Amino acid sequence: MPRTSTRNKSVVSYSEESDGRLNSNNISKSIANSKDTVSVAPGKVNGKRKLGAVDVDDDNHAQDTNQPRKRSAGVNAKAKPEDKTMPFANRTTLDSLKKAMYIGAHVSAAGGVQNAITNAVQIGANSFALFLKSQRKWDNPPISTEARDLFINNCKSHSYSAAEHALPHGSYLVNLAQVDETKATQAYNSFVDDLQRCETLGINLYNFHPGSTGGEPRPAAIGRIAAQLNKAHKATLSVITVLENMAGAGNVIGSTWEDLRDIIALVEDKDRVGVCIDTCHAFAAGHDLRTPEAFEETMRAFGEIVGFKYLKAFHLNDSKAPFNSNRDLHANIGTGFLGLCAFHSIMNHDGFRNMPMILETPIDKKGPDGKTAEDKQIWADEIKLLESLIGMDAESIEFTKLSADLQAKGATERSRIQDQVDKKSAKKSKTGTKSTKGAKKNA
Repeated sequence: MPRTSTRNKSVVSYSEESDGRLNSNNISKSIANSKDTVSVAPGKVNGKRKLGAVDVDDDNHAQDTNQPRKRSAGVNAKAKPEDKTMPFANRTTLDSLKKAMYIGAHVSAAGGVQNAITNAVQIGANSFALFLKSQRKWDNPPISTEARDLFINNCKSHSYSAAEHALPHGSYLVNLAQVDETKATQAYNSFVDDLQRCETLGINLYNFHPGSTGGEPRPAAIGRIAAQLNKAHKATLSVITVLENMAGAGNVIGSTWEDLRDIIALVEDKDRVGVCIDTCHAFAAGHDLRTPEAFEETMRAFGEIVGFKYLKAFHLNDSKAPFNSNRDLHANIGTGFLGLCAFHSIMNHDGFRNMPMILETPIDKKGPDGKTAEDKQIWADEIKLLESLIGMDAESIEFTKLSADLQAKGATERSRIQDQVDKKSAKKSKTGTKSTKGAKKNA
């Protein structure tokens, strides 16, 4: 996603013909009805507790650059408890899968970081992402001892390894490439604060957007990012700082594998740096994943330029925008321009076992009353969808039908965004033609 949270953002939905949910029966009856699932005990959320666990956005980290407004409980507000009595899906046990793929989503931590565990369990996730503090302000209260203990105990009771399969997302306010000294210090302090929160919770991976040049030369900006990382690594003990690839809009750093390579090259402690591949961002930046051949070529390039030893996680998102559009518009799995084949390739790649794979797909939907609400069943179904792809024959009738059904659901939205892209390209081309004619006239 672009490094900003200040734009007005509209709701993302499936096509008008669909209510947005995937049919679990059509996805994988064997998984949905499998006995190989983890029993989920109803979680409790006490909305009256003030755990000092920050003013965390009660919102899925998904959507796109037209994201809906962020919702926050407020640091002194009472967290509104959600209905935790019924899980949307049971967790699939990893030994029942042909490959150990830890699939989850970026869940809400509103009311306290410990609630992220309950929300992950509710959707049947085997990994999860969360915000560790508010994304809308610089200063946040520390995580309280009670919130820390509840988080750790919830992880243990639900068999989550926070060190391996939790992937917190960094603040959108932070730009480690910031050239202004005062703002750079502010960004660094917020960044280190998050790393310290990770260590408090026993989390070993921390995902963040590299930054923006701000119009300054790119090599110098990359140098500033690496310098901030080196400083942050010395100020903390063990957390791996995970660079996320970007879609390529404006001055944002990280849309090319070379950007990531160049940052890593300047990091002193190579054991403290890694990469998270966001599939939507990669596709938007011109890294094709749509066919097995394109996927292999893109992964080959990543391996040669960056190195697979640095790959620590995935953000799994389809794209509402076409290839190489530099637009960060997340779509639900299989409904976008990427298509289901890209995710089949990921789910069946041996090298991607045991790392967190996080959905950031849109779950906001408008009800009959016109009001927008989250439908977490979408994430639960998408997790089962992705799990069902493991070992599935991509040439089978089952896969072909599933892929076609999902593409049909996203057709209206893809067409709408394609029209926008085409109009922008035509306008840019027209402007360029006028400029050329003007230059020749004045020559």
